[in-house]
Amino acid sequence: MTVLLGDKSRFAAGVGEWEHALRRVDLWAAGQWLTCDDNMAFVRQFRSDVVDTVAWLRSGACSPLPFDGLSPEATHRRLMHRAGGDDETEEEYRFRSRFRVLNWGPTTDNVTAHLFRDADHLVLTLQFRREEHLVRHPDHAGKVFVAEVQTEEIVGILEDLAAVLDGSQDPGRP
Repeated sequence: MTVLLGDKSRFAAGVGEWEHALRRVDLWAAGQWLTCDDNMAFVRQFRSDVVDTVAWLRSGACSPLPFDGLSPEATHRRLMHRAGGDDETEEEYRFRSRFRVLNWGPTTDNVTAHLFRDADHLVLTLQFRREEHLVRHPDHAGKVFVAEVQTEEIVGILEDLAAVLDGSQDPGRP
């Protein structure tokens, strides 16, 4: 790995070698390697998604936990209860989408993650969702992982990640 930003127990990003227009990008949260199924990112798209997330966080649009008295884990489960099902309404989908994060293409589509603001820090919940991942890691089945990160810490990591991706050129392209 060429560059590691952050703390793997909270939130971290690592950037490694190129393979044509793709570059190795590893993400960790709550001590879990999130990009374990696909860590080769299409840099242009991935960087754009990271920058959009930074803008969203800086805008203050990230909302607090929406259900009084529920833990982050229980909130994640409640948001996902009817997700993608035939009985999920458009209103429920829009509400759940307000909290969805790490929607950064194939590199992160093996996890479902939500982000909640709590004063000056963020609470990230995530759950692995691919069946093949859960077969390889049966202890992850049904488990919701939670990481708490200072807002400025995660914004800084994402800004640095975008800068590393922006400042590098694919050696295989002119």
